[in-house]
Amino acid sequence: MEQFWSSIEAIGGLIWGPMTFIGLLGAGILFTLWTKITQYRVMTHGIDVVKGIYDDPDDPGAINHFQALSAALSATVGLGNIAGVALAIGAGGPGALVWMWIVGFFGMALKNVEITLAMMYRDTSDPDNPSGGAMHVVKQVLGDKGPFLATVGKVAGALFCVTLIISTITGGNMFQAWSVAGLSESYFGVPKLATGIILAMVVGMVILGGIRRIGTVAGKLVPFMCLLYLFSGIAVLVINAGKIPEVFSLIFSSAFGETEASGAFIGGTLGYAFMVGMKRALFSNEAGQGSAPIAHAAAKTDEPAREGIVGGLGPFIDTICICTLTALVILTTDTWNRPAVGDLGAPIALTQSLAEDGETLVVSVDSEASVANLPEQRLDEWSMGDKFFLRARVEGATHKDRNNNLVLVRGKVVSGEVDPERPDAPTTLSIAWDSFELSESDWQGSTGLPTLEKSEAGGHGIFRDYEGAQLTAFAFDRVFEGLGKWLVTIAAWLFAISTMISWSYYGEKGVTYLVGPGGVIPYKLIFLVLIVIGAYGIESANEMLLLADLGTGSMLVINIPIILGLGGLAVKCLRDYDRKFLAGEFKRHDGKE
Repeated sequence: MEQFWSSIEAIGGLIWGPMTFIGLLGAGILFTLWTKITQYRVMTHGIDVVKGIYDDPDDPGAINHFQALSAALSATVGLGNIAGVALAIGAGGPGALVWMWIVGFFGMALKNVEITLAMMYRDTSDPDNPSGGAMHVVKQVLGDKGPFLATVGKVAGALFCVTLIISTITGGNMFQAWSVAGLSESYFGVPKLATGIILAMVVGMVILGGIRRIGTVAGKLVPFMCLLYLFSGIAVLVINAGKIPEVFSLIFSSAFGETEASGAFIGGTLGYAFMVGMKRALFSNEAGQGSAPIAHAAAKTDEPAREGIVGGLGPFIDTICICTLTALVILTTDTWNRPAVGDLGAPIALTQSLAEDGETLVVSVDSEASVANLPEQRLDEWSMGDKFFLRARVEGATHKDRNNNLVLVRGKVVSGEVDPERPDAPTTLSIAWDSFELSESDWQGSTGLPTLEKSEAGGHGIFRDYEGAQLTAFAFDRVFEGLGKWLVTIAAWLFAISTMISWSYYGEKGVTYLVGPGGVIPYKLIFLVLIVIGAYGIESANEMLLLADLGTGSMLVINIPIILGLGGLAVKCLRDYDRKFLAGEFKRHDGKE
């Protein structure tokens, strides 16, 4: 398995190179200027369209504008907003939020253009199940441009569908299941396997009903879960209102400089905050990824640009509103740089050895510490699956992403041996320590055996390790004890279910394009099995993020060139729509003209 994860990491490194970031931001800036700042039209006219003012039941399509936006949002408003933001702040610091805002703003223009383009070339031959997306765009636009370009269009469409399926499996499915399973086990002791099975059953009942059922469920579920989460987040911010100006100052100063290590946060450079913020924002709002146009293609309208304008609301709602709320909750409660919960009450030693390559240093942990040696904590007692870490320093070396010599020594509460004389007695709990590597690719200088940091009391400070959604839940709990436990867990379940049902539809369209309708049922069965695997089979946050970033990045690499090459067609359509709108040519259904 180590070779597998190394391969995934290497592929991800290639995909997320400088050109990916330049291409994405460049496309967002280009289309913002080319469409004369379409974000304004999105925030004004787009809201009217969502209200149904321009709905015509005789237009082609299967669902109305509101349902189409809800279906797309149900895929974007999810664990990326709860877990993804927490991971971004935890890794990149407060400054990561600024880069998320930038992606969100330019993403509004990018998503407007890609949805308009998809609507122009969607397939409505089956009125109950319209199809659209980049694969149909390149096939139709290049199909009559000669044999060579027609072949290019077919190949590009097929490659897009392959990356679409990869992203469906990873970020749209397994990441959701993994986040919910970890949260449910942490707070309620629910076995991860049980969570995976329940999720698979619930999602299965919805996705077998097609886009109409998905649109109906999303139209009811998304507004409810968004309002529930928003009101709870606002309540936390009201309590911590005095800290908000200071937090905003910290956000901007961190975005354009290094963030020093403090408490549980072990530091981050400007470049690292930029990269983490961009990745997590893209994972959350999917701008430029090419997935949302597939859901919007089912909308009832004969004006492609109208649905594009509606789609531009997605990044605003997802990133600029909900992601910001999550980040502010984490930052105003000082959860991101929380102090240690106490000292480890037992000695601990580090030993070193060389990996098989003869160069990478492997550090192992040796300690007789038990659960009884862990410090007491405020909100709950230690239980199986709980993770923690200590801080250590690598003298004479500097980490490339953090610009300091800090490294984390991680441990986990696991089940111990059952007493043979009492087989019916509860299993005892013990501690398992993770070894870690100090590779030349991550460190500069001469790496040696790390030295554990000492606390003021002379021991080794223990930090609770909250991954993703658990960190967000803990932030809520620090203000209203129990709120995170219930609110974030419920929201995580609702977000995960809504995300998975929409992404299953995206993947279905990719499978249909590649192999025809006959592949849909086997695909759905595999999709449901992968929910269980994601919940139960993925252990670490790093592994899960490698898979999620692989899916997001691979789609961007294929879709951005398509948008840049053919986006001018959408811009022309948007300008024509603006002309008609300003001339009053569109009939309203609210009695106003």
